[in-house]
Amino acid sequence: MNRDDVPDPGRPDVTIVIPVFNEEESLSELLRQLDAALAPLEVETEIIFVDDGSGDGSLAVLRQLAARDERVKVIVFRRNFGQTAALDAGFRHARGDVIVAMDADLQNDPADIPRLLDKIAEGYDVVSGWRKKRREPFFTRVLPSRMANWLISRITGIRLHDFGCTLTAYRREIMSDVHLFGEMHRFIPVWANWAGGRITEIEVSHHPRRFGSTKYSLFRTFRVVLDLITVHFLVAYTSKPAYFFGKFGLAAFLLSFLTLCWTLVERQLFGTWVHKNPVFLIGIFSALVGVQVIFTGLLAELNTRTHFAASGRPAYFVRECINLDEADGMVGRPGADREG
Repeated sequence: MNRDDVPDPGRPDVTIVIPVFNEEESLSELLRQLDAALAPLEVETEIIFVDDGSGDGSLAVLRQLAARDERVKVIVFRRNFGQTAALDAGFRHARGDVIVAMDADLQNDPADIPRLLDKIAEGYDVVSGWRKKRREPFFTRVLPSRMANWLISRITGIRLHDFGCTLTAYRREIMSDVHLFGEMHRFIPVWANWAGGRITEIEVSHHPRRFGSTKYSLFRTFRVVLDLITVHFLVAYTSKPAYFFGKFGLAAFLLSFLTLCWTLVERQLFGTWVHKNPVFLIGIFSALVGVQVIFTGLLAELNTRTHFAASGRPAYFVRECINLDEADGMVGRPGADREG
């Protein structure tokens, strides 16, 4: 029997998943704003905070919040594993029919959550937030983000304005087969579209950071490009990798052919022998090295994902859970839906 088919009168309707990394000053205010936003909805909720190895007093604050409010659940990582790992842990433990992810720094507005849920009720599987008016430095944050969003849209065909907005609502079932690694959380809409999910976006508020400092840097944009290459390969060529490799193989053969032709031309016109022609050697070795490096990276990515998915071991380690049973949720955990 699928565990989702088992009646659970205590099961919440909505799960809020919030990664936390050194956000001590904002947590109490965030919970207050969440209470104000969720109270009129009259839905059962749970709030899962994932402490991603914070080095300040965030964990102590989370313990206090969990002691006062049984809806508050806390997952504590042994060290910092990153936002993607924190979201994955929250998704796996979530029990709600709808999962809403958001940041803990008060830049996302909990007042937007009811609008996200309204869109989910219309039949969408993923409702992504769009920070149309971002309260961040333009050249270091906004401009690189716009460039990355444009590139992701062009390559994946998913027309969203803001892939980096954490404030997003997901149907539980669309997340059941999603396993997040690296920094792939921004590409969840791509996975959902590949699985046949309906995706839309709405404008959401974005507030200036009130406490602490940003955890992002300009160099993270380059990681996005590398992740995009990986995602595009996995989504477009997982079932037909020969098409992907075939294009590079044909290109390599074409380069070899053109190089050979040019070498013959030089031999006939200028009397240059092959062993004295560096163009021939440079062309051949550059093509081989480039193809091998790309293939090695993609195959290593596939092997890593296969390893984690087959073993059921996530890419992080939990130290403890507060107000949360270890067996709760486990969205997408291998074996979670087996008969028993």
